[in-house]
Amino acid sequence: MAEYSYLKLYLPRGTSRDAARRILTDHAEYGNWELSRMRLYPDGSRRATLRRLIIRQARAQLGMMQWPPGGRTDLAVNAPRVPGDEPGYPSLGGT
Repeated sequence: MAEYSYLKLYLPRGTSRDAARRILTDHAEYGNWELSRMRLYPDGSRRATLRRLIIRQARAQLGMMQWPPGGRTDLAVNAPRVPGDEPGYPSLGGT
């Protein structure tokens, strides 16, 4: 079942249709809102209800992960620490 978050907007009676359309378009474009309900009252004011989908990310199951990858235990032991430790690199000085 989809979950939505809701936003209620009140547009006073002096708001033109064109201004209301621009306000709702901005919310739709930049906030990913969609129009759920629009009500026009007898005095000329409008109440709009906008909604957007809530996307929840599933948590990873840590028990299924394996470290080190492939079961190799020699990855950290044989890894060079600095470039001077590897053969083929010039020595950085010292001993």
